[in-house]
Amino acid sequence: MTLSQDDKKILLDSIRDIPDFPKPGIVFKDITTLLNNAKAYKTLMDHLVARYKSYNLDAIAGIDARGFIFGAALARDLGIGFVPIRKKGKLPYTTVSEKYALEYGVDEVEVHIDAFAKDARVLMIDDLIATGGTANAAATLIERVGANCVEACFILSLDFLDGVKNLEKKTEVYSVIGLD
Repeated sequence: MTLSQDDKKILLDSIRDIPDFPKPGIVFKDITTLLNNAKAYKTLMDHLVARYKSYNLDAIAGIDARGFIFGAALARDLGIGFVPIRKKGKLPYTTVSEKYALEYGVDEVEVHIDAFAKDARVLMIDDLIATGGTANAAATLIERVGANCVEACFILSLDFLDGVKNLEKKTEVYSVIGLD
């Protein structure tokens, strides 16, 4: 199931561009304006529920932090559990972690070792995929703790970068809106 052109327009019109953030030459896609637009947020969540209601999912894994917003709401709507994939040092119980490269350095995400039932069918979600480093690390974590990442969902994908292509080596990928 894909988004209608009318619904795509509603979503695109609700996302604010911030030029030169976080550094010169970058156009940041600010989804906070989508979140505070009731019609746009409902349009997005209705679309995601329609897409994933037949996937027989056991859980949704949201990537820190904006993946929490979409993932928790979708999990509630689908009647399944939500699991946060957090930045290193934020989870209180025993964790498994995965490092990934940044433009200047390395970062790390983690998940509780008992976050999912064995062989659980998991949808991973975040707001945006660019180069895919965080998403690849998160998908690896899901597999390492014994679950199956059946798909990774992103509200936006920056299609001029290789994030989706790289992540597709690991799992199916769905982007609500692709940006060239």
